[in-house]
Amino acid sequence: MTTSCTRCEQTGFINLHQLPEEVSAMFDNDGDEQKILKWINANEDHDVQVCDCCGDNECGWYGERGQHYSNDDPQGDGGPYYYNGGLCECH
Repeated sequence: MTTSCTRCEQTGFINLHQLPEEVSAMFDNDGDEQKILKWINANEDHDVQVCDCCGDNECGWYGERGQHYSNDDPQGDGGPYYYNGGLCECH
């Protein structure tokens, strides 16, 4: 059973309010995270980033974007949250 990430409100990104409206609208329409990742890499002077709770804060997520504890990011000592006793930051 997965748990929704509360830090990014299930989007997989933080500080989305800093996106230009046209980029945000494109993402809202189809959910393609590549559009935001490309924008992040092409622009400076913003704090939009991959969520540091359900992802690596740079370019990828642990399992499904905006979710925790799937088969791809197992709970426990061997998973991506080992540094926090096996629990995600927003647990």
